[in-house]
Amino acid sequence: MDGGPNDLALAIDIGGTKMAVGLVTRRGDLVDRESVATDRDKRANDLFDSLAVIIRRQMQRAVERHGSRIVTVGIGSAGPIERDCVTVSPVNIHAWRRFPLHEAVVDVVAESGEKLPVYGDLDAKAFALAEGWLGAARRESDFVGMVVSTGVGGGVVIDGQLLDGASGNAGHIGHVIVAPDGHRCGCGARGCLEAEASGTAIEAITGRPPTEPTYEIMQRTGRMVGLAVASTFNLFSLRLAVVGGSVALGFGPTFFHAAQEVVDEQCRLDFTRGARIVPARLGDRGPLVGAAAVGWRGLNRRALDGVD
Repeated sequence: MDGGPNDLALAIDIGGTKMAVGLVTRRGDLVDRESVATDRDKRANDLFDSLAVIIRRQMQRAVERHGSRIVTVGIGSAGPIERDCVTVSPVNIHAWRRFPLHEAVVDVVAESGEKLPVYGDLDAKAFALAEGWLGAARRESDFVGMVVSTGVGGGVVIDGQLLDGASGNAGHIGHVIVAPDGHRCGCGARGCLEAEASGTAIEAITGRPPTEPTYEIMQRTGRMVGLAVASTFNLFSLRLAVVGGSVALGFGPTFFHAAQEVVDEQCRLDFTRGARIVPARLGDRGPLVGAAAVGWRGLNRRALDGVD
């Protein structure tokens, strides 16, 4: 991801709790950011309007505060999505069903007179790119990146390539079934990991916010995640999972110990025995660094394809 020292990516992260926008260098330095709560009671266009305000402000800061230029825009959005975030339908943002996010961002960016390329992907896939670039999976060519927060998402990297799938939604580990006949998920199925271990699910199941967990809640959440990760390891012949998100990192060692115990129990084949599940390293920078990585990856591919 080499290039001019003053070039910046405009990074946009769409989550079920908040939406954030930031400025990220080609080296992965997050030099500016701001966020707004995801108001789920707003209508679709009104919700985007609140995002557009901080997009415009960050674009202004790129020039006035940092003396730099934005050369690419990257979006990481909760899903499902259509490839490149042409439309997004986040399970936890009910107002957005097939919302044309890509076009909406293009229009806001164009207000500045700049015609910038805009690239989009799932937020958890963006997270995997970030952790592979600068975090706990650096120099690893095969791993799964995973976010356990308001929702649960993932991205799978094999032979150094992030898997996309036909629709761009590959890696949706939050909808691996971990509890047959379990709780109803927002997607409509029962027993999805997201319905058992996300922050939203924990509060619905236990009546306690995920910021006030008991030991038993932290342990159960870790075991649920461990089951999904073990299945992913065995399916894709992987040995590393990097896990971030407010729930996983907030629950800390109790969560990771419980998850690792399950991985050790369930990964008995030669090619997965000894697999590890570890905390993300980028902390709260990860989502925006990941969104920027989507933008830098798109720009690099464009250059390789010879597109001006």
